[in-house]
Amino acid sequence: MNLKPYIIGILCVWLTACSNISEEERYIYVKPAQAARCILIEDFTGQRCVNCPTATAEIEKLQQQYGADTIIAVGIHSGPLGFAGNATNIGLMTDTGNEYYNYWHVEYQPAGIINRNGGVLSYTDWQAKVYNELQKKAPLTLKAVNNYDETSRMLTINVNAMGTDGDSEGFLQLWIVEDNITAMQLRYNIITDPGSGQITDREYRHSHVFRTAVNGTWGDAFSIHEGEERDYQFSYKIPEDWDVSSLSVIAFVYNSQGVLQVTRQAVTPRENS
Repeated sequence: MNLKPYIIGILCVWLTACSNISEEERYIYVKPAQAARCILIEDFTGQRCVNCPTATAEIEKLQQQYGADTIIAVGIHSGPLGFAGNATNIGLMTDTGNEYYNYWHVEYQPAGIINRNGGVLSYTDWQAKVYNELQKKAPLTLKAVNNYDETSRMLTINVNAMGTDGDSEGFLQLWIVEDNITAMQLRYNIITDPGSGQITDREYRHSHVFRTAVNGTWGDAFSIHEGEERDYQFSYKIPEDWDVSSLSVIAFVYNSQGVLQVTRQAVTPRENS
């Protein structure tokens, strides 16, 4: 028995049936997997703020609990307790940091904003706010890849975004932060004990210090649809007095509802980054 005409006949019927299915009915949309939300803590701090190291200790506690890539902190040295530096002491306050301080109407230090949602909070309230924010899902994913040229000190930042839930609009912001800066800090003799007396610690190690906003104080307009993927590229020349091995890029998307997603990526590879 010759099966060839029979098989061809079945194939033709199948192809004819398929051709009657509309384009919309041929594909079933699969919603992207939900993205876990990371948390941005903007810690308004200052080298002349004797209680600010206590807030830093709270950040470290949160990062130990949830992970340093989930709890992403930025120390914004600013306000009346900030220090611009002098001939003998390094200052970590910046004009941009002061702009943020004034915009958010920070009235005391230490204080912080969690995911730009809920206003300025005392560090004693961060734990509960962080927990609540972690219960939410992010509407997009963010990934930053850094390429650094040692000769020119030019940093190229490639940011990938993908919409995972609905349409998102706002602003994409990129910051550079530096860890392991040894500089003066007023603090209590025993950080966890406010009654232990005040000292000037000239060997204090500062972490996640805000250095600059790569793409302006408030970032660039951003929008993305669910299932859409977008790529962005930025460049920045690293100043000579910044330690490249201790730098990280913070990328986040925010709007009037708060920070939608945030990520952190070391400028150069490092252990446990």
